[in-house]
Amino acid sequence: MDGDPLICPACARRDLSPRRFCVECGMPLIDGSRALGEPLAEHEISHPHRVARKIDPRYVEGEPVRAVGARNQTEAEFIQGLLLEEGIPSMLRRARGFDVPDFLAGGLRDVLVPSSALPAAREVLLESELIDERAAASGAHAGKLTALFLCCTLAVVVTVVLLTFRL
Repeated sequence: MDGDPLICPACARRDLSPRRFCVECGMPLIDGSRALGEPLAEHEISHPHRVARKIDPRYVEGEPVRAVGARNQTEAEFIQGLLLEEGIPSMLRRARGFDVPDFLAGGLRDVLVPSSALPAAREVLLESELIDERAAASGAHAGKLTALFLCCTLAVVVTVVLLTFRL
């Protein structure tokens, strides 16, 4: 592909720059040495290529953040496929405490999405009833609840220490 232009399969725009997506329509670019009307043979299309063609470029910016948790690998992959159908890229991570090989496909998983895709991912998960309104709201307020819990715990400890030394 040295010097060969990349071509957009949707709008047929030729691009010599090192970009991966078309500037006109946002589709992933393909090798320009292949004839434009010639379909790719089924065995030539790899799984990563099919996945990349589904991803919406609006949802690829930012650090990975946790969108939802799953009970096991199968459920996490189902959620990942559901998000991909909406153009949202995601990746899976074993939840804390389940990072040993003994669990294999069992155990909790976190589904991570780029931060720019988090609102869209929450909306998709709400529509598919995989999370409810409270779970979507609790993700946004988790830091505040943790801080409140720590403050209350500190207040109780200080009270106990003061009462102990006072007697």
